[in-house]
Amino acid sequence: MPEKPAHKRILLKLSGEALMGDDPFGINRATIVRMVEEVAEVVNLGVEVAVVIGGGNIFRGVAGGSVGMDRATADYMGMLATVMNALALADAMDKQGLVARVMSAINIEQVVEPYIRPKALQYLEEGKVVIFAAGTGNPFFTTDTAAALRGAEIGAEVVLKATKVDGVYTADPQKDPSATRYARISFDEAMVRNLGIMDATAFALCRDQKLPIKVFSIFKHGALMRVVMGEDEGTLVTA
Repeated sequence: MPEKPAHKRILLKLSGEALMGDDPFGINRATIVRMVEEVAEVVNLGVEVAVVIGGGNIFRGVAGGSVGMDRATADYMGMLATVMNALALADAMDKQGLVARVMSAINIEQVVEPYIRPKALQYLEEGKVVIFAAGTGNPFFTTDTAAALRGAEIGAEVVLKATKVDGVYTADPQKDPSATRYARISFDEAMVRNLGIMDATAFALCRDQKLPIKVFSIFKHGALMRVVMGEDEGTLVTA
């Protein structure tokens, strides 16, 4: 293993569903603690870590009533769910000995501080973990797009998309046992093959900004560390 991390500053995109563990919705404490332990290992190497978190574990889990709801209203509810997840994540990080700061794209100043780019950069340089909540602050944009946007704004070297599968495959590995994992693929080839790595807006933003995406499994022990060290883990999407 190389002694130095391959990346100095990363943007980690976590889905809300990743926090559920095996629960039907909500936040599984053991799951969030395990994830934070893996993040702490990376931070202790001197890597600057920013996180964008989704809200699907809360909003989709309790909001059957969102069917037929106005799209903008539903999206704002989803943004508030990401703030709840960000607070839970920051709390778990504090208990792990990390210093975490939640910055929200929607102003809720009694709860979390607003997103201000220079302040986010300052926190990262100080070794704090910055958790970006409330997506982009706009309806009709996903938290994937927020990850691409914040990653570009803070000068992250790579967007790490944490998923349930350990990379991008030629086919669904659960349905096709002959499916193989791409170690590396170009943005253009991923688009031609319609691999659905991120939503189209997020993917186009990463491609335009020449911001690589690494897809890996957050449920695979030690995978985050291997990605940061530049080992063959997951799938790298690059220009």
